[in-house]
Amino acid sequence: MLQFAVNRELPARRGGPVNGGQVCSRYPLQKTSPDLIRDTGVTFGGCKGMEEQELPYVLIDTIGGTYGVYEDHVEFLKKHFNLITMKEFLENKNRLSEKIKAIYMWWHKPAANQELLHSLPNLKVIATSGAGVDHLDLKLISSFGVKVANTPFAVCNVTADLGMALMLASARRLVEGCQIAVSPNTEHFADDLLGDEVTGATLGIIGMGSIGYMVAKRAKAFEMKILYHNRNQRKEEEERAVGAIYCKKIEDLLQQSDFVMLVVKLTPQTNKLFGKKELELMKPTATLINISRGPVVDQDALVEALQNGVIKAAALDVTYPEPLPRHHPLLKLKNIIITPHIGSATTSSRRLMMKNMVESILAALNGLPIPNEVIP
Repeated sequence: MLQFAVNRELPARRGGPVNGGQVCSRYPLQKTSPDLIRDTGVTFGGCKGMEEQELPYVLIDTIGGTYGVYEDHVEFLKKHFNLITMKEFLENKNRLSEKIKAIYMWWHKPAANQELLHSLPNLKVIATSGAGVDHLDLKLISSFGVKVANTPFAVCNVTADLGMALMLASARRLVEGCQIAVSPNTEHFADDLLGDEVTGATLGIIGMGSIGYMVAKRAKAFEMKILYHNRNQRKEEEERAVGAIYCKKIEDLLQQSDFVMLVVKLTPQTNKLFGKKELELMKPTATLINISRGPVVDQDALVEALQNGVIKAAALDVTYPEPLPRHHPLLKLKNIIITPHIGSATTSSRRLMMKNMVESILAALNGLPIPNEVIP
């Protein structure tokens, strides 16, 4: 049986409480292979001869390009796996079907549809990048006896950073200001480009999971009054640590907040969670920020609210679809900021996501508990 020991020099876990009292950590204490453990500072024992064995076959979509595995991740991945691209698999299906034990799903590709699952009789696990799993049919995958793992803790801090960045940029009209500053037609700076103060304002967070909690920690540093609405109220000590006040009714949060930030998972229950009714409950001076998923917001209702002054502004990292059609009315509004779904887009975060996916695959193939396993 594989055994693991923790090196005393392992970096301390950092971050505040998240779901279930866990902690957002850059180096989760997870079982993995010798090379990966050396890279993260954990020592590995009880695996003599392991490196002499054939590396497990893992299916990926492609390398490089818009949606492929990052080229600078490949060297690390090849230390642990025989990487098989979809093109190679389709050209050699008879030889490779029984060899592939895992799917490394980078940005939803390759798609785990019924046809692919049928063609991989020895598939054990699908590791997917990011925190969301709305692109997966978990019941279908489970029916094939296949496990799923994601990378929620690798994205919580960077996504919270982006939520704060969108709030600050919208409040201080940074995009509009930049356009004025760089325009060839600008001859002088007017003094009426007035924004809103974030310090001391009220932030309403809808969805107080790991990312929402990291947002609250940052907002506390801005001396904001923090309200939150969640399916379950957090522990008293967690609320006290960030000064957050629980609103059982979403209406109470909306009526009081200067900024409303959506940080929920996309589920059938949260699809179009935020529509005409919710927008009309917000202050006319308030701003909506969405760092969750595009379908959480009724975009038609949002367009109407922004055009008619129901709310002051919106800042979105996510839309539906992505990207929006170039003629979409949201793109024509001045009181909106839209970024191209970059919540986790930092070099270190994406590399940590990759390592977490490797950890989960290796654990599954060795019959060990899977870090960040997603339960259907």
